Amino acid sequence: MTRTRTTARRASALLGLLCTASALAVACGGDKKPAQQPQAQYVPPPQQQSQPPLPPPTTPTQSSISIDDAILKACGIAAPKAHFAFDSANVQSQDTSTLDQVARCFISGPLKGRTLKLVGHADPRGETEYNFVLGNSRADAVGGFMRSKGMDNAKIATSSRGELDATGMDEPGWARDRRVDLLLGN
Repeated sequence: MTRTRTTARRASALLGLLCTASALAVACGGDKKPAQQPQAQYVPPPQQQSQPPLPPPTTPTQSSISIDDAILKACGIAAPKAHFAFDSANVQSQDTSTLDQVARCFISGPLKGRTLKLVGHADPRGETEYNFVLGNSRADAVGGFMRSKGMDNAKIATSSRGELDATGMDEPGWARDRRVDLLLGN
């Protein structure tokens, strides 16, 4: 019960912070971003030779994208191979092949017409509010990639769990906490 209250207080504090930040952005013209605000973006990579996929994360500077088993099975994807850098929301160019397969599956494959849920996560080492924003930025970056591949925005739902589901106690554990879960929606 205490954990539920703590979670509710954190969510309420985050909502208040986001409302305050939005009001300040409007009042100040919205031209400047907070110093530590992560930016979610998908930047298409320059044309280059194909690189072999990276192994799952083993260092604290990487994190993974966790894809629901139902999506892997329906899309015929062997294993996720996309990673984020530490404290980053940018999808790396060498990690886009798995996400490209997922996008194709939702656009014209077996999951055409289904909804994709993207849930961003962070490790527990930052402020709670920052971790919620970072998790959301990561989910938005993956959503931006999916939209750039032609997926309908109405079929993509993003959210953040911040550090709420973090279980890591050391660098390798924290690396696993920093992820975006791709889940099958309706």
